[in-house]
Amino acid sequence: MRLHRNLVFAVIDGLNQIFNQDEYADKVVQKLLKRDKRWGSRDRGFVAETTYEIVRWKRLYSEIAEINEHYTRENLWRMFAVWATLRGITLPEWKQIEPTPTRRIKGRFDQLSKIRKFRESIPDWMDELGEKELGDLWEKEIHALNQQAPVILRTNTLKTNRKKLQQLLFDEEIATETIKGYPNALQLVKRANVFSTEIFKKGLFEVQDASSQLVAAFADLKPGQRVIDTCAGAGGKTLHMAALMENKGQIIAMDIYANKLKELKRRAKRAGAHNIEPRAIESTKDIKKLHGKADRVIIDAPCSGLGVLSRNPDAKWKLQPEFLETIKETQAKILVDYSKMLKSGGKMVYATCSILPSENQHQVQEFLKTEAGEDFTFVKDKKVLSSKSGFDGFYMALLEKK
Repeated sequence: MRLHRNLVFAVIDGLNQIFNQDEYADKVVQKLLKRDKRWGSRDRGFVAETTYEIVRWKRLYSEIAEINEHYTRENLWRMFAVWATLRGITLPEWKQIEPTPTRRIKGRFDQLSKIRKFRESIPDWMDELGEKELGDLWEKEIHALNQQAPVILRTNTLKTNRKKLQQLLFDEEIATETIKGYPNALQLVKRANVFSTEIFKKGLFEVQDASSQLVAAFADLKPGQRVIDTCAGAGGKTLHMAALMENKGQIIAMDIYANKLKELKRRAKRAGAHNIEPRAIESTKDIKKLHGKADRVIIDAPCSGLGVLSRNPDAKWKLQPEFLETIKETQAKILVDYSKMLKSGGKMVYATCSILPSENQHQVQEFLKTEAGEDFTFVKDKKVLSSKSGFDGFYMALLEKK
């Protein structure tokens, strides 16, 4: 593999923004890919994948390169040299890359790979917490969460079916595979820019991880119901709900971030989902108005996001233990407050993209002990681990109001 100077410079600039300016990797990569109109798909692929790889293995590569944060440009070049050496790439004689001790890098890699926190490139606190909460499972789980996430599409059944969608993608030279147990999902055989296709612009599919596609189905939705999606965000699951309800009934999509609901509105229009009503939560009054009004309440709760590290590797470095404690308090409060919107006999789903029992089953158990929770019975739950499914780590619990 021959390295091209302008592509490598783009990677170094991106790493500088992510590590030193605390920007989000996905946003930085999006900007980088628009940098040069002459870049082909291979060039863009190199920039995106190399940036994500170095972000993912930041701790391991830093240890090998013997550098500490704050990363100077010189340090970032050293990290890049480690990445290239471990991939067997011959380094060019550029002035930015000082003579690289290839054998020493490989030796350090072998040595550090014996210690899990370096091998899996995670902060000490995260390694300790994972082991405390998941025991022996943590080893397999963190390893799975360090693999590149597959690209999964969800067929928009309001406009087409999976078989037709698969053929339309094939006509665009995008090969996909069906996934057993996921009726509307297609997995890309090879990464491709699906967003530039006409079929995406016409709203025939959404990009949505397979685990995330389980949540709406878990809620046992029926056409004609009134459903409240309490933490709708940009609406990936909301759109799936609209499809499962065949556009009949009403979905009230709520969120504290009005700008995310704007994005949901745009996506709903493209998908042809007409039964969604976005409502920003501005005060507790917005919740109280809906007490006892919903057949279904979906709480896709804010969480640590530890189940989605494979697609958000920079979360390993942005997440702090203090945030985890705060978010658990938020989850408990949300469960109590939002559960009141459910009618008697209605069903509620509590879901997170976390793998930690303290954010998942423990939250549900604690909720059932509260005054609000006394009216509920636990129906079932589902724990999705990346190490077993190959998809995002997820949790969902179904509760019924007496």
